[in-house]
Amino acid sequence: MDPLASSHQATGEGMILSPGTHSLSESSYTAHPRFLELQEELRSALFTAVSDATPKQYLVQATTEPVLSELRHDVDLFARSPVPKPRLINYLKNWITECAPYLDKFDEARHFGVHIPILARESPGLFYAILAFSARQTERKAGLRNCHDSLELYQESIRWVSPGLQAKDPNVLVTACVLAVMELMSVSPQDWRRHVDGCAALFDCFNINGFSGGHLQAVFWCYVRMELCGVIVSNGAERTVLPLDKWVPTVSLGQASESIEDNEKRVRELFLEQSRLTPDMHANWAVYLCAKACDLVCRRTRYLELGEYDTTDPRPFHEQWNRLWDELQYWLEQRPLAILPTKSTNMQGDRMFPEIFYAHQAAISSNQLYHTACILLLEIRPPTALLSSSHLGSSVWHARRVCGISLTNPHPGNLINAIQSLYIAGKLLSHRREHIAVAKLFKVIEQTTGWGALWRLRDLEAVWGYETNEILSVI
Repeated sequence: MDPLASSHQATGEGMILSPGTHSLSESSYTAHPRFLELQEELRSALFTAVSDATPKQYLVQATTEPVLSELRHDVDLFARSPVPKPRLINYLKNWITECAPYLDKFDEARHFGVHIPILARESPGLFYAILAFSARQTERKAGLRNCHDSLELYQESIRWVSPGLQAKDPNVLVTACVLAVMELMSVSPQDWRRHVDGCAALFDCFNINGFSGGHLQAVFWCYVRMELCGVIVSNGAERTVLPLDKWVPTVSLGQASESIEDNEKRVRELFLEQSRLTPDMHANWAVYLCAKACDLVCRRTRYLELGEYDTTDPRPFHEQWNRLWDELQYWLEQRPLAILPTKSTNMQGDRMFPEIFYAHQAAISSNQLYHTACILLLEIRPPTALLSSSHLGSSVWHARRVCGISLTNPHPGNLINAIQSLYIAGKLLSHRREHIAVAKLFKVIEQTTGWGALWRLRDLEAVWGYETNEILSVI
């Protein structure tokens, strides 16, 4: 069965948007004055904690084993909530069955689905954060515009953030990340930096990175996937809030004898070593490499348009490009069995996109991000760059594989992660049938996950030369 057709049927006709509407319930949250006040209150609390001169290493303890908060004192968290208990229980169920799998798509250990709810029993801020996230996803998926359970729970979670920081609650970073993802789901992604900068400050302050271990490592990679989404949305104008050198351990960095090439080799070996232990880390490696591609695009854009001298990497541009391209192809060659396709068929007959099926959920987005990074690099390819394979050097070939992966693998979490990749790929498609197929994907993403996607379709309509909602009105 066509995955688009089956997903469309599952959503029900009552949720279909009219061509003139915004993303599901987006406007009711974007302009809500209380939400804006709470968002600023949360950012202020996080930045105040980071600027505090007291020791800030207590969160590192949480990378090895869960540490229960001292804040609860047997408080009945259900009773304290302004939202009725039956609805809270439904939101908790929804977190386990729908929300957590979105966030655990790169994590076989299922930290968001298993470990985080256990920690939330003893951490009020985290408890209300996951309920707020679940409530917001429920509201958006159902298209509810006058239900604000999520806002009440968001407020209750933020109320516990400052006490949590003062009490050195190791779960406050998890709380901040869950709330940041909720914000990014709820409002305009163009304002992405305001949703992630507080988290970035905490990760930097507490020295948490992609190799910290435990549930904080899982939270870190969830966070940087938001960063990657943001820099793609910025279209080459911005770099990640948390610098890329903070994504990996800083051992050996700062030694005068270590060259950029030595550091790149060390990072590659770190990822490769961990990839042999779990395919999840190979998937995270793809996130890192795609972010590096975005970073190179941004630095190139700033140099050409603003004349900014690149102090990050003094090597000539063509050398940086070649090194990163080789890193991407090395990632492809070194994929463990779980990251390889289980079945792959080329375009045949009137098929617009290849079918590429993956059994491991982390393989879906990671391979898609590989193709996305290749497209980004090919857009700025130096004239002297020589590629060994003709199809690898074709942006359209990569674009069709990006679309084929989403069409063949309708995993909801990976569909969310595909929004920006589908936009990058969609810009290269020229046939109306291809445009309609991609438009259906965006519509299914929004209807089945509650995550705003149609705004990206409107961007593509402009690129394709259509009137606003012209394609949306025919699907």
